[in-house]
Formats: sequence, C-alpha cells, structure tokens
Amino acid sequence: MVVLKLYDIIWDEGNRAKCQKHGVSIAEIEALFRQSDVWVAPDVRHSQQEKRHLAVGKLLNGRYVFVAFTLRAGFIRPITARFMHHKEIKQYEKEIANPENG
Repeated sequence: MVVLKLYDIIWDEGNRAKCQKHGVSIAEIEALFRQSDVWVAPDVRHSQQEKRHLAVGKLLNGRYVFVAFTLRAGFIRPITARFMHHKEIKQYEKEIANPENG
C-alpha cells in the first residue's frame, strides 16, 4: 500500500466530468487519496503516452472506489473513477485488505 498524502489533486473540465460519470463524487475521489490504506499499482496496460496508476480502496462510508490517475508535476490528476464491482471487492478484501488470508 502506498500513501499519496504529499500530492495535491488537480481538476480541470476534462477529468472532473469523466470522473463523476460513474457516480463517484469529487469529494469521494479526494478522500480515497487521503486515506492511509489506499492500494496503488502501475497501470501498464494504459501507460502508452504517460505513466498511469490505479488506486483502489474502501472509503469511510463503506463504498469501494477504483480510480485511474497520472502524476503531473507533483500533482495527482484523476483520469476516471468508479465504484468497484462485487467481484472486485471480493478480490480486494482477499488479497489487499487481508493479505494473510490470500
């Protein structure tokens, strides 16, 4: 798990609308990055033009969130966000939240 507390989040018209498209609020996305238990991994599949990363985690309200993002000049720039599907939550709980059970 990685803590990204040192980064500020940047928003513009392009990423704000795309991130909210699936019902995840700006506040929920920002909350994910401020938690200590967010899991971050490289998104090799979508990193052709710039390095992208994936962040997943459980919010304090109990919702599980998936965010694709990039780092630009010391800022987190979310690209898209959505709530995780049931199968993804099960996998997250098994491998990420409880690694001793995996």
